[in-house]
Amino acid sequence: MGLNFILWPKQRYGVRLRAALSCLKTPHWCSGRNWGLIGAGYATEEPMTRKKQTSLQAELNRFLRKHPKTEVMELLVADLPGVLRGKRIRKREFPKIFSDGFSMPGGTVLLDTTGDCIPEIPWSSDDGDPDTNASVVPGSLAPVPWATRPAAQAMFRFFDRKGDPFFADPRFVLERSLQPLRKMGLSIVMATELEFYLLDAKTDRPTKRVSRVPGIGRPQPGPQVYHPDDLWDIENFLNDLNDTCVAQNIPVGTAVSEFAPGQFEINLEHVDDPVLACDHGVLLKRAIKAIARQHGFVACFMAKPFEEDSGSGLHIHMSLVDRNGKNYFSRGKDNMASPPFSARLRHAVGGLVKTMAESTVIFAPNANSYRRLRPEMFAPVEPNWGANHRNVALRIPVSDQKNLRLEHRTSGADANPYLVTAAIAAGVHYGLKNKCDPGRMIEEGEVITLKRKIPNRWETAIDKFSRSKILPQYLGEEYCKIYAQNRRDESRRFHNIISNVDFDWYMRAV
Repeated sequence: MGLNFILWPKQRYGVRLRAALSCLKTPHWCSGRNWGLIGAGYATEEPMTRKKQTSLQAELNRFLRKHPKTEVMELLVADLPGVLRGKRIRKREFPKIFSDGFSMPGGTVLLDTTGDCIPEIPWSSDDGDPDTNASVVPGSLAPVPWATRPAAQAMFRFFDRKGDPFFADPRFVLERSLQPLRKMGLSIVMATELEFYLLDAKTDRPTKRVSRVPGIGRPQPGPQVYHPDDLWDIENFLNDLNDTCVAQNIPVGTAVSEFAPGQFEINLEHVDDPVLACDHGVLLKRAIKAIARQHGFVACFMAKPFEEDSGSGLHIHMSLVDRNGKNYFSRGKDNMASPPFSARLRHAVGGLVKTMAESTVIFAPNANSYRRLRPEMFAPVEPNWGANHRNVALRIPVSDQKNLRLEHRTSGADANPYLVTAAIAAGVHYGLKNKCDPGRMIEEGEVITLKRKIPNRWETAIDKFSRSKILPQYLGEEYCKIYAQNRRDESRRFHNIISNVDFDWYMRAV
């Protein structure tokens, strides 16, 4: 973990691919001879050139030789809230899509969580929902093992009519935010950790799938965190999920039972391409949901589905490596991998502390997100940092000089990993550039009393984001403006809904 790359057998994860930010004119190569680099899983794309056409056609041909009975393909892109959108095409359409690309409304990536258009923003129903160019992401073609008939899936991305990356595609927003670090000769190695609940699909209200006490049949009491029997109870689900991840080139790793009945965490391996790491995150979520359905479960990635149980987070583990492949935070020295750490690590953390409040609406993008941000629930509520301490927002795990990294713990499982990573990369670079002071480090084992210092209400977080002076420099001013409009409109509509709680609390009492 935390190395510049992780090696897997070439026959399992595919041949090496050029990983170049071609569309941003910044070359970045990943290579390997008899092994395939996970970090080079597929390239960051450029508009549809002849070379790219040939590469995509060859990829399609290889896939169809291996899966000749494939009938349909889903083309997928993550929108602003992180929901996968797209369309399904038939086999006769495959060659044209892979050779020429296709068109689709650019507003696909600007929808809200309900899939609705936002009024008064461009690329919406107000201006005719215009199409723009789209292209398959090289290397993303994979089978869909849970389909009843042979099917495939592929990621795609948007370009504008001039062939430049589409400003609102979360994939490009992340690529743009990485540029300042790349100019410093630094690259990110990272992985995501996803927490989720498995619910019973046959109940009429959300009900956790809870292990039973043998011989009694009643639900087990207590959270039973890290209990191996909880994993044995869902062995068939985990086995099918692992098989699916192998088939889809998703480098899944450790699974644990988490701090609530029915809650689990599945980790992904570190890769040296942040965009690819985020692809892994959204595709793992999709796979978990699909395999859960097959086993009579519902996979829930809401940040806080149950009032008195732990919320679910999206934790990002991130390190930096320099041009020589050395860990930038430790300078390749063992004594820098323990407190008080290097100035580089402290400055990076300082930038994240500085930008956390204005980034909160990205880490907590919807109404339910803020129900998780409670100090007693292992959820960050202030921009603090510490060594080997899970009550802080920015944790420095036990590491050596090769894998010294930070763990960003603020985001909920409902967040968009591309935008979360973009905001983190922005904070890291800002901190390095401006030598930001992170404040006092929480010591290992220190008992702390948390105080709310980041927005704990949706509208407050949107306001902070709207006034941001830092994030627009990295994510783009136009995108930040539209992001705020999107979240504010969804917030307005959500809070206009009259819920049962209104009647329970007020109808008889007032």
